[in-house]
Amino acid sequence: MQEITLPVASVSRLVIVEVLDSTQNLARELALQGTPDGTLVLAYEQTGGRGQYERTWNAKRGGIYFTLVLRPKQTVSHMGPLALRAAQAVCDTLHKMFDLKTKIKHPNDVLVWEAKTKKWKKICGILIESSTEANQTQWLLVGIGINVNNPLPPSLTDIATSVKKLLGREIDPEWILQETLESFFTQYAQWQLSSQI
Repeated sequence: MQEITLPVASVSRLVIVEVLDSTQNLARELALQGTPDGTLVLAYEQTGGRGQYERTWNAKRGGIYFTLVLRPKQTVSHMGPLALRAAQAVCDTLHKMFDLKTKIKHPNDVLVWEAKTKKWKKICGILIESSTEANQTQWLLVGIGINVNNPLPPSLTDIATSVKKLLGREIDPEWILQETLESFFTQYAQWQLSSQI
């Protein structure tokens, strides 16, 4: 495990792991150990990436796989609005950086328009978890996986795509990570304000 400083003001700690079963699992362990608000767990490859309904998959090297540990001050009863804001952050990033046409598939996927096949295909999945104790939110986990340069298994090519496939060239994943985090923390701040009303 390696720790470095990431130049995004809202990230307090960065934990990088080469290969991991799931960033969500490690983030939960760290949250239980008291890791600070804004901890980012990043993996280059996931052997047991997790999604809705406890589905798992092998997320190959070349994508962006991370989980943020957040400790909001207010108690949160419903995660749906935060999942939508996280998805919107990804949509905004892909549109801003590459002019890609995106939409949110409720509750936790981002789809992108693939002009060649004239289909909407999945490019990102989001997983939100939380822990509440004595009516107080202890932590939130926001997991995001974006297909950037990673190869997709043949069984998924009809329903999923990647930035590389859409643009025909490799993209620096760290560049997308930086932009996604900046966009997410803007959305997160707005969500916190709206949750206090």
